[in-house]
Amino acid sequence: MIKIVLVAVLMSSFLFSYEMDYTKDTEGLVRHLKVHKDPNWVAKIELTNGKKIFFSSPKSMIEFYQQPGKWFDVGVKSENDFKDIIVTDFETLKPINAKGAFYVYGSNMTSPAGDDLPAFATYEAAETYSKAHNGKRIMSLKEIPEALINLLNGRI
Repeated sequence: MIKIVLVAVLMSSFLFSYEMDYTKDTEGLVRHLKVHKDPNWVAKIELTNGKKIFFSSPKSMIEFYQQPGKWFDVGVKSENDFKDIIVTDFETLKPINAKGAFYVYGSNMTSPAGDDLPAFATYEAAETYSKAHNGKRIMSLKEIPEALINLLNGRI
């Protein structure tokens, strides 16, 4: 029985694990920066057609996620075109599901894209980081308003 449980846990970790399969030449879509230079900020959206879109930071990925039509040449019509939305856990550098991540607003750390929203797999990790780096608020992906992305980009 224990072997069956261990196999099930191991199999589920493979099914729900993600990878950031970029190279030194991979460039982020929104800011056109080489993503390998700052691995703790990298994000990715994998489309249902197999195409992989990389971003130099969670903020850039969220900007695309909220307004995919702005980059019409990518061919995304709706959220139904998204297979996986992945961010890098700022603390562990492991790829995690962006929809289950916690984002810290207002910290004193900046990404290659400027003011940003570092991502964490757990609320506790986000809270610890927030306290250490003067974070103002912890949010889930669905709580991040487009206006906040505009503010972080200096558009307000």
